[in-house]
Amino acid sequence: MRTQNTAPRPAADDISPVRRAAGQDTAGVVSALGTTFEGLSQAEAEARRQRFGPNALREHRARPLRVLWRQVRNPILILLCATALVSAFVGESVDALTIGVILAISVGLGFVNEFRAERSAVALHERLRHTAIVLRDRARTRIDVTQIVPGDVIVLSVGAVVPADLRLLEVTGLECDEGIVTGESIAAVKSTEPVDGVPAVGDLTCCALMGTVVQAGSGVGVAVAIGTETEFGRIAVGLDAQEPVTEFQRGLGQFSTFLLVIAVLLTSSIFVGALLLGRPVIDSLLFSLAIAVGITPQLLPAVVSASLAAGSRRLALRRVIVKRIVCIEDLGDLDLLVTDKTGTLTTGTIIFERAVPIGEATDDRLVLLGLLATEVDLQSPSAVGLPPLDAALWSAAAHVPAPVSGYHRRDARPFDHERRMIETLVSDPDGMPLVVVKGAAESVIPMCVPVSDTDRSRLTSLYQTGARVVAVASRPAPGATSLADDEQGLKLDGFLVFSDGVKADAAASLARLAALEVKVKVATGDSAAVAVHVCTEIGMDVQGTLTGDEIDAFNDGDLADAAVRTTIFARVSPEQKARVIRALRQKGRAVGFLGDGVNDALALHRADVGISVDSAVDVAKDAADMILLDKDLGVLADGVSEGRRIFANTIKYVLMGTSSNFGNMFSASIASMILPFLPMLPGQILLNNLLYDSSQLAIPTDNVDAAQLRAPSHWDIAAIRRFMLLFGPISSVFDFATFALMLFAFRAAPSEFRSGWFIESIATQTLIVFAVRTHRVPFTRSRPSLALAVCVLAVVAVGAWLPYSPLTRLLGFTPLPALFFLALVAMVIAYLVLVEAAKILYYRRLERTQAKTKRHRAYPHRIARRAARFSVRAP
Repeated sequence: MRTQNTAPRPAADDISPVRRAAGQDTAGVVSALGTTFEGLSQAEAEARRQRFGPNALREHRARPLRVLWRQVRNPILILLCATALVSAFVGESVDALTIGVILAISVGLGFVNEFRAERSAVALHERLRHTAIVLRDRARTRIDVTQIVPGDVIVLSVGAVVPADLRLLEVTGLECDEGIVTGESIAAVKSTEPVDGVPAVGDLTCCALMGTVVQAGSGVGVAVAIGTETEFGRIAVGLDAQEPVTEFQRGLGQFSTFLLVIAVLLTSSIFVGALLLGRPVIDSLLFSLAIAVGITPQLLPAVVSASLAAGSRRLALRRVIVKRIVCIEDLGDLDLLVTDKTGTLTTGTIIFERAVPIGEATDDRLVLLGLLATEVDLQSPSAVGLPPLDAALWSAAAHVPAPVSGYHRRDARPFDHERRMIETLVSDPDGMPLVVVKGAAESVIPMCVPVSDTDRSRLTSLYQTGARVVAVASRPAPGATSLADDEQGLKLDGFLVFSDGVKADAAASLARLAALEVKVKVATGDSAAVAVHVCTEIGMDVQGTLTGDEIDAFNDGDLADAAVRTTIFARVSPEQKARVIRALRQKGRAVGFLGDGVNDALALHRADVGISVDSAVDVAKDAADMILLDKDLGVLADGVSEGRRIFANTIKYVLMGTSSNFGNMFSASIASMILPFLPMLPGQILLNNLLYDSSQLAIPTDNVDAAQLRAPSHWDIAAIRRFMLLFGPISSVFDFATFALMLFAFRAAPSEFRSGWFIESIATQTLIVFAVRTHRVPFTRSRPSLALAVCVLAVVAVGAWLPYSPLTRLLGFTPLPALFFLALVAMVIAYLVLVEAAKILYYRRLERTQAKTKRHRAYPHRIARRAARFSVRAP
């Protein structure tokens, strides 16, 4: 039951345009807006757009200052600032200057990469179009929602997001989901009757509000307010809604927390140990802070941003638009795709094939009845905005419209996805009322007088050919002025048969997904027989089917077990699709859902990754994370591969950073306890970390082994921790070997010791990328990208050159003898061989211990997502 809206009524000077219009009759509103019931002319609409501006709530553009602020508020950089200030305060000007330069470079690299990523996101937004159907020059026209102006007459249909605040002029069973504005969970029934007084927003029964969704029926309304003058616009502008968190972002957060714990434990131990050993407090503090910074992969955000930006550009070339580029990572995690049938497995081009009359009906009579049961103006029919089946019927029936114009609609009950049919009450040219029902045969036949077994067998035969079949029934209704609540006693007139051929490349696309270990299931509103025919024709292994009624009979636990074993879900409602998605995710699957209809919105929200198409209804595109400009499973396979490629390259940096940084900082911690001097100055630690990170900025360009693309990829903090605890100590072993070499072989002074360890640390820390980047033998069986190889070798060369550079005194280095470099080459070779051996053991164990994880996708921030459609590019 709809709850009473108790919001306080606004003061007279705060009454919004739509509330004022709600109290006027339709003629008065149309007159006050200077428009007509047939809409505006194109010239007048353009003039009004110049006057009122775009129908937008926000501008989208890359904002450099906002990106810069996100960089400087990074806790790691704040820690660097604190270290520099403490160094300057105690007179360590060289350290302060070194840290300041490192800080500037870190901020600069992060800013450049993130700003490029944001510009990529803006460019992608430009490729998405959100449209509405308006009457311009007395004809239905599809325009961008941002071009709507006050006075435009707008046509609403099921699944549309209302593009402005409208005073309704006509309604046919219109119901709107207004939860995004009012918080109500039950759809609001609409009419055209004015509302008394000054209504609250939840009582605007004669209006349709921007941002709400047409859940049932159809209507026509005139725009009384656009943009920020609308009720939704006021909410969206006043609400600083954050974007929802993806699974990948959640993993990054867990990884950051893990590193924070390690840093706090390590630095606290170092600081306390140094004080117990009687070391100077300031030196101990600076060294501890440098260790904290050194263990953290400072450029991880920059590497992630660069990877995602490059991936989004590659996907855009493949005609995949990612609404939020962080979702690319989640796409790579998919191991199960649930998709509709039309347009993915079939061509999506619906063609009316033939009429199959029953009894006394003729072909022409059956087509005529089918046309009468559509949501068009019978006197001036137009196929713009019609569902595909109805549009195909009108396109094919060019010889029928003359008789149609003699009929008049008296009442209608629009199509909805629960009842799966449309009902109309029309008057024939002689004025006799006639009820016409059209829809799914399973819904229509129970309303008819007994249907013979012969006719039922004919229906089954049609299904088995893979045809899409719509049943049509009618009955005379003498004296009727409205439809009965439960129409019965209809006569089945026959079946309208539509064809939608199988895609030529559907089988190849499914094979590509199978190679990526992505299993495909089908959820369709069609009958099970049709779905099985299509899936069998393209070579899918159909392991079982479930109908909507069978799904309802299961409890959640049993449904989860059954859904895993089922390939086709037929005759399913929106709620049933959503239940199936939820059940599959309970089994630990990472589920993507591909859909484009109003009945797909719930499932799109429930999936780990919601995927829609550019031609989808508004509510489906809003619920999706990414949009396919071509409804093609092959394009989706490209997206999955790209997501896995990006994740693989991101995880390379993470594994290197955690293992090498942990190993080096652990070595520094031990050395600081046993040596009479600091093993490396704070500024040298930070410089080492910056050089190492810089060498990894080319990781987004790296090649990825085909084997790494074949399996879903997701965060596994336990695996990262095991990697760190295995490879970090290996790095420390060679650090300790360097310590021994410098102390006992070369009798090194502190500055020589620091120079030797700095070079060894840079060499081992950066060269390990060639081993970590692949599960295979590097170079011989897996080659890095040229950019990565050049960057890594260049950083090693710079590290070796610094003790001989003009900056050597400023940085606290000393030139080293040639024998050191001979020993270094031997140690690096031994190090890489040992890493290769450890890598084999690690990945063997990982394959045995990897387990599926449950996903926790929840997108409550509907206002921010819905408002994104009403935005324009900033000048």
